[in-house]
Amino acid sequence: MDTRHGPDLRRPAVVVAIALPVLLAVVVAVLGLTFRGHGTEAAPPPVPAETGPLAVPPVGATDGGSPGCVSLLAALPKELPADPAPLPARPIAAPSEPGTAAWAASPRPVVLRCGLPRPAELVPTSPLTDINGVSWLALTDNAPDPVLTTYVAVDRPVYVALTVPTTVGSGPLQAVSDAVASALPKGPVLVR
Repeated sequence: MDTRHGPDLRRPAVVVAIALPVLLAVVVAVLGLTFRGHGTEAAPPPVPAETGPLAVPPVGATDGGSPGCVSLLAALPKELPADPAPLPARPIAAPSEPGTAAWAASPRPVVLRCGLPRPAELVPTSPLTDINGVSWLALTDNAPDPVLTTYVAVDRPVYVALTVPTTVGSGPLQAVSDAVASALPKGPVLVR
C-alpha cells in the first residue's frame, strides 16, 4: 500500500510527543511562579513573655526561709542568659512561700524554689549532671517532647529546684549553678 499520498498517522504521535513535555514544562513553571515564596515566609513572632507578678502555688518548701535560701536568693542574677534573649526577673505575687524566684520566659516562666524536701526520684542509681560544680537531678514532664525540665541541686545543705522551659537553652541552668555554688557549700549527695 502506498501511503505517500494519504494521511500520515505518525505525525499526530510526533506532535503529541513534542507538545506534551513542553506543556508539562509550562505548567511546572507557572506553578513555580505562582507558589514561589509560599512556605518560606518568616515564622510569626514569638509570644512575649509575661513580666507581671507570678502566682506560684505553695509546694511545702519548709526550709525556704533558711539562711542558705536567703543567701542563694541574694546571689541570683537579675537576668538569666537564654536563647534568643536574656530573661528578666519576674516578681512573685503575694502570698508566696519564701525561697522562690522567677524570670520571664515564654511560653512558661523559669521558677526557682529553695528549701524543698528531698525528691522521691533521688535514689542511689539516679543519673546526676554536674554543671559548674553543682550536682543536678533532671526531672522531665514525661511527655514525648518535654516542655519543662526541673533540675534539683542535690549536693547542697538545702534542695534547690529550677524549672525551665526546654526552649530557652542551657543558660539559665548555668547561671543558677554559679549562684548555687557561690551561696551554698557543697556537701555529699544524700539519697536516703
